[in-house]
This record gives sequence, C-alpha cells and structure tokens, in this order.
Amino acid sequence: MIFQGRAKKEEEATRDAFNKEALPHMESLYSAALYMTRDAGLAEDLVQETFLKAFRFWHRYESGTNCKAWLFRILTNTFINGNRRKKRPHFSIDASEQDLSSSVMAETSHFYDTPEAEYLGGLFPEHVQRAIEELPENFRIPVVLADLQDFSYKEIADIMECPVGTVMSRLFRGRKRLQEVLFDYAVELGVIPAQDARDEEGAISLEAYRARRKAVGEG
Repeated sequence: MIFQGRAKKEEEATRDAFNKEALPHMESLYSAALYMTRDAGLAEDLVQETFLKAFRFWHRYESGTNCKAWLFRILTNTFINGNRRKKRPHFSIDASEQDLSSSVMAETSHFYDTPEAEYLGGLFPEHVQRAIEELPENFRIPVVLADLQDFSYKEIADIMECPVGTVMSRLFRGRKRLQEVLFDYAVELGVIPAQDARDEEGAISLEAYRARRKAVGEG
C-alpha cells in the first residue's frame, strides 16, 4: 500500500507538472500544425499525438527549460516522420543551403523591413495563410517556426535537427518565395497598382516594382 500510495503521488505530480508547463502551448502547436498539415482534422491528430508522446517521455524533459521548443521538436519530427511513412516527397538537406554569403545571411533577418513589405497590411489574412501553405514543406516549416512562432535560428535548428546554416538558408529561400506570392496577390487585389509593377516590356514583376520604388525614393 505504501508503494502504491507513493506511485500515485508521483503520477499526480507528473500530471500536474505536465498540465502546468505543456498544456499552455496547445494553441501555438495547433496553429503551427494547421500550416504544416493544411488540414484541420490532421492538425488535431498531430497535436494529440504530440501531447501523447510528450507525456510518455515527460521524464526526459528538464523542468524550467524551454518547454515550447521541446514540444515543437516533437510536433515537427512527428509530422516529418509521418510524411516519410506515407512516402510523400521529403526534401533532404542540400549542400548548397550552407553556401550562402554573410550578406545574404544578414538579409534573412531583415526580410520584413523591405519597403515593399508595406503591402502586407493591405492583404487579407487568408491570402497570407494561403501563401504560407503553398510553400514547399522544407521552406514552410522554418518560416512557420521563425515568423509565426518567434523561434530563434538556434532553436529552429534544434527543433528540425539540422545545422543553423541550413535553417537560415531555408528561411531566406522560403521568405523570398513567400514575398513573390504575396506580391502577386497584392497586384491581383489592387493593393499595388499594376502600372507601378510593369517593366519596360509591360510585364508585371516584383523587380520592376522595386526598381520603380527606388527611383521614386531617389527622385
């Protein structure tokens, strides 16, 4: 009876600690899972599986450390491994992802400081969500972790189990694609006048819009 009572108390203590540290992150996990799976039902299943695994291995978690990052590592690995089992395309680490220059790496941190980012405020949330969901998986995950969940490069590298350079490279490429898609939406919705985005041959492009903005700023 003594041992049973002690075991019960330990189990209750574990459950209380889990409820206190892990459960508050459920909303963030579900939000990220929606972008990963692009399906509400699959997102719910992914979060449920994440919490089941987290509780099962709660003894491995060091109390007081970054519980959110620990949970997101379980979530991300569960999602990626699930896709592998379903034989969906999986993007491996490309050696070129670690060959970016320091100037390009620096640009990764200032993506949303660019002048054309102003048009983001004129877009509807569903357009931004759709643009993120359209990103390939290997770009979508770091963008979600960095820009929607505010994880650092180091934290994302730990979550995705890859080098920091790979995270920065994928973020750079993912954000670049995201910017292009959002630009197309902005022109389509009239947030950016088409005439401001045409080049000399009449084609609409982000580069033409940037060049015109730069010319106006210098004029």
